[in-house]
Order: sequence, then C-alpha cells, then structure tokens
Amino acid sequence: MSRYICDFLVNLSPAHVRSPLKKLLADCGLEIVSDLEDYLMAREIPGRVSFARLVTAEVFIVTKATQSAVNLSFVIKNEELPLNFNNHCRQVFDLLRLTIAHSDDWQPIDLRSNVPFAGIATAATFSATMN
Repeated sequence: MSRYICDFLVNLSPAHVRSPLKKLLADCGLEIVSDLEDYLMAREIPGRVSFARLVTAEVFIVTKATQSAVNLSFVIKNEELPLNFNNHCRQVFDLLRLTIAHSDDWQPIDLRSNVPFAGIATAATFSATMN
C-alpha cells in the first residue's frame, strides 16, 4: 500500500475552509465521499486507472486556538505497491501539494519538508510512508 502524508497550516478561518478545500480536491480529480465537520474523504473517479491504483484522500481539519488559521492533515493512499518512486499515488500526492501551494483561496503559512520515511508522520512535514 502506498501512503503519503502532509500537513499544511493555512490562513483561513475554520468557517471558511470547507469550500476551498472541496474545490481543491475536485481540481485534483477527486470526488467527496464523506463530509464531516472535521474530516473529508475523497477518491479518484473510477475508470481512469486500475482499481488498485485508485487514490483515496483523507483530510483532517484541525482548528487552532486562533480563528485565523487551520491545520489541514492530508493522507493520500491507494492499494498499489510503491515499487517505483514515481508511482500513481505519489503523482496525485505531488499534484495535491502543488495545488495547495499555488491556490489563490489561501496562503499556506507552514510548509516544512522532510525526506520520505517509514512510520508515522509528524506535524507540519511533507513525508511519505510505505506499508
């Protein structure tokens, strides 16, 4: 299973983050399948890639004490074995990160990078885990 994790701190109030987030996921070719107050799940539309390569994106919306910023934790995963570094899941993950970084809807505040590793990701890092 391929799994990639990244966290973004963005300059939006909790009340205004959902609409741009849904637009972002749609721009990356993902449709919303679950929509809760602090969680969104989206998946690739079947038909473009094989079933094992279909990507699921989970977004955890963590509100801070400040009302002007929201932490977005993304988990991008599929059932494809990550035999190549540039696998389909990684491509969707990279597309998502670029779309977030260049979005006109918000300004990312915290964007720290880290090298890929196996295990649990820490906050405010881009990381890749492979199980």
